[in-house]
Amino acid sequence: MDIIQLLPEHIANQIAAGEVIQRPASAVKEMLENALDSGATHIQLFIKDAGKSLIQVVDNGCGMSETDAIMSFERHATSKIKKAEDLFNIKTMGFRGEAMASMAAIAHIELNTKLTNQELGTKIVIEGSEVKNKESCACANGTSIKIKNLFFNVPARRNFLKSDKVENKHIVEQFTRVALANPEISWNLDIDGKQIFRLDSSNFRQRIVNIIGTKTNEKLVPVNEETTLVNISGFVGKPEFAKRTRGEQYFFVNGRFIKNYYLNHAITKSFTDLIAENYHPSYFLNLEINPNLIDINIHPTKTEIKFEDEKSIYAILRSSVKKSLGQYNIAPTLDFNTEPSFEIPIRNNIEVVSEPKIRVNTNYNPFNEEIENSESFSQTIYQNHSEENIQSEISLSASEYSNYSQLNNHFIFCHSKEGIILVHQQRAHQRILYEYFKQNNSVKQDSQKLIFPHKISVTKKESSTILDIQEDLQNIGFQIEVLDEEVEITAVPTHCTEENLQFLFEDIVKYNEIEEIDLKEEIRSKLSKTIAKSLSIKKGQKLTVEEMNLLVTNLMNCEIPSVSPYGLSTYFNISTTEINKKFKKC
Repeated sequence: MDIIQLLPEHIANQIAAGEVIQRPASAVKEMLENALDSGATHIQLFIKDAGKSLIQVVDNGCGMSETDAIMSFERHATSKIKKAEDLFNIKTMGFRGEAMASMAAIAHIELNTKLTNQELGTKIVIEGSEVKNKESCACANGTSIKIKNLFFNVPARRNFLKSDKVENKHIVEQFTRVALANPEISWNLDIDGKQIFRLDSSNFRQRIVNIIGTKTNEKLVPVNEETTLVNISGFVGKPEFAKRTRGEQYFFVNGRFIKNYYLNHAITKSFTDLIAENYHPSYFLNLEINPNLIDINIHPTKTEIKFEDEKSIYAILRSSVKKSLGQYNIAPTLDFNTEPSFEIPIRNNIEVVSEPKIRVNTNYNPFNEEIENSESFSQTIYQNHSEENIQSEISLSASEYSNYSQLNNHFIFCHSKEGIILVHQQRAHQRILYEYFKQNNSVKQDSQKLIFPHKISVTKKESSTILDIQEDLQNIGFQIEVLDEEVEITAVPTHCTEENLQFLFEDIVKYNEIEEIDLKEEIRSKLSKTIAKSLSIKKGQKLTVEEMNLLVTNLMNCEIPSVSPYGLSTYFNISTTEINKKFKKC
């Protein structure tokens, strides 16, 4: 009995949709690329309910005839490819002929399109791959396509979508990629009736500034290199503006955004010794290469490209960036025209040369070293204890000070009834701070006013992230005002120092962008983790015996003292029995 059969067309389209349309942002990408291929000079994108209710793209491109409008929803129907060789000479965005058919299989679609030389256009309504209506209509030149009720017949896929906030972030990112790659085109983006971007036609540098932020202009270093293999143009960020997130990293190959970790490594190597560890440079780079030397048909979303000579491109890219950093005096360079000797100033004969004097501090004692700011440090560790409790703990434990010692300014040794306790000081302090913030999440914490407001520069995307958690920050003790490209801090928690603010807010943005958090409780938990990590004492910091005693005491009062907020061990208890076993083996 034969059991293999052809799948029905609508099921085949739904399977294809699972590869091409993973979330609303995937549909946005395909629709924007189709608008680009139409030759449009102005493209508008409208979003409602994070794309689940409506995704609409309006362009002033060439439009379609009635026959082409119907054919565009057929699977593998395309105007870009006529023979197999055309796959290796593709310069347009879409070419597979899968996107429109895939979207028609999982959504309600309304298409209005008109050729520029026609009086009437065509209106088509499709639901689940089935044409419900086709008629002539009066409409503007170009194409307007609406996708409604995305995944209406695939409830499992719809249930796996994230919150509106997260899905909107992905949509904005897709819009950003396409708008950056095409600065000569004007763009509009509206989400739930609010205008997010209005971008006029401009050059590449101005487009970067309009999207990322006006302060980005001073951070950009031009990169230009022409070779027989590849032409590179664009900008990299100055080393001092490197960030802890990878958000501002864009490669465009022949006008198409791509992800390539190998080429990203070339940029990172160019910044060796110029940026701190775990920081990432910004870059916006265009690569122009012969289409015959690349293969863009290796992934359904076309964000990955295979290069014929990737190693040579790696070397050219790395050298080009290093050259630009040196040319614009960003990286240190050698000047061989200057004599590498001391320049001795000419002395006037009238001047009297005085004998140099040495100042000696007779009271200095190298064996009586004290730790500076010990009092403020103790308050930092024990922010959840009143001053009276701290003093009582110190007095009660004074006789046990000799039992505490530090190893490499990293670990704390102390005696216990069973043997020895070895405490990781940084992880222990993270646990203390984390539980403090978690236990007091419903009570607004005390703040200390800053003498002068502290301002932190952020991008438009980062300010949106901080704005989402502004209420949580205020409950912890921050008083902030979020602007488009700046966060003004007027008050901070009592245990926070002004020097930590830049690092702290970079961490907040980093972890809230990396992890797609939906629930309010999880946001609070993540925020508590981030602040605990940023404000905790670090390894290599020397502690007094009193501070070690207070740190261990407060750790043992935690609900879960054995692990840090990130699941790492805070201490080990080494029993006398284990120690004896070690010596018996010797």
